[in-house]
Amino acid sequence: MKNICVFCGSSHGNEPIYDAEAQTLGKWMAKNNKSLIYGGGKVGLMGTIADAVMNNCGSVTGVIPDFLMRKEVGHLGLTELLVVKSMHERKQKMAELADAFIAMPGGFGTLEELGEILTWVQLGIIKKPVGLLNVGGFYDHLLLQMDHMVKQGFLKPQNRKLILNISTAEEVIPRLESHTFDNYSIWDDLSKT
Repeated sequence: MKNICVFCGSSHGNEPIYDAEAQTLGKWMAKNNKSLIYGGGKVGLMGTIADAVMNNCGSVTGVIPDFLMRKEVGHLGLTELLVVKSMHERKQKMAELADAFIAMPGGFGTLEELGEILTWVQLGIIKKPVGLLNVGGFYDHLLLQMDHMVKQGFLKPQNRKLILNISTAEEVIPRLESHTFDNYSIWDDLSKT
């Protein structure tokens, strides 16, 4: 595992712990020779983690759509900044480059990226580990919602296990690297209906 894609907010959030964990994760990635793949922004947690990796002699590839680049939110101090045509192309490129995925706190964009990548893993389009950096319990309600989806029959328990709940930045790399997939496939269940 070389490249870790981090989905996170273009805001800093209201609690200092969000920025602190982004800085810790960025330093930890650089120290462990893991490259950051992310959305290419210089603002919010996106900018914080990118700066932390770069300031610790790490490698960062940002992928940003041209309309956001024109709004001057692109980070020009990265190892590489790829400018693409659309949000869809951005997500596709990040998924191609990444060996694993982590969602830090964020808003709709972060949630949408996380949902899409989990769907791709569930459908077998990709087979890469996905985790939440659940800073200060930020994602506790989302995890409860996923449990509710299982209880109500909309999410298979096997697919609920696809997302790792990780509490601290230092745990991210070991948890992603040690993750294994079972032999379950959603297609097995769909062929029985």
